[in-house]
Parts: sequence; structure tokens; C-alpha cells
Amino acid sequence: MAERIKSYSEFYRFYLTEHQNKTSRVLHFTGTFLVFILLFLAIFNSWGWEWIFLPLVGYGFVWVGHAFFEKNKPATFKYPFWSLISDFKLFFEILFGRKSFDSGKD
Repeated sequence: MAERIKSYSEFYRFYLTEHQNKTSRVLHFTGTFLVFILLFLAIFNSWGWEWIFLPLVGYGFVWVGHAFFEKNKPATFKYPFWSLISDFKLFFEILFGRKSFDSGKD
């Protein structure tokens, strides 16, 4: 990733190459799913400071996936917005069967 990526479609292709490990994809999916649950709870329980758990839970699972299974550095540090959007995009693609936990089946 030496050159700066200029379009989202180019970034998403790169994102998928950085998320090929099945366990890492499961961890990403789990973290994103838990973020949705926590978001629901936060809204309906009128949380105050507890909102801090949203990024901690979401990114906690993601960073474990990258550190121990993908063995690469998350793109979040260089492309934070596109990376966040891609996490949600991959989550819904897996949820609706357009992508798989097994990247070889995409």
C-alpha cells in the first residue's frame, strides 16, 4: 500500500485482500454484530458514558483478527472512514450470503 488509494472501489478491493483469513473474518463479523447490539442497547437504555464500549468492542475484535490471524496492520490507521464503511459492507455481504467467511468462496 505504498501509493495513496484514490477511490473507494479500489480501496474495497485492497480491503478484501487484507481480510482473507476465515478466523479474522469471523472476528470482524462478531465485533460488528456486537456493535449493533450495543448501539441498540445504548439508544434504548439512554446510556451516558457507556458509549465508549462501541469502538472498544468493534475495534477490539478487528485488531485481534489482524494481529493474530491476518498478521497485517489494519487499514484503519491510513483510511479510517473507508475502513469503517468496508467493515459494515463486508458484514452485510456475509450476512446476506454475497460473501463468505471463507474468502476462497467469494
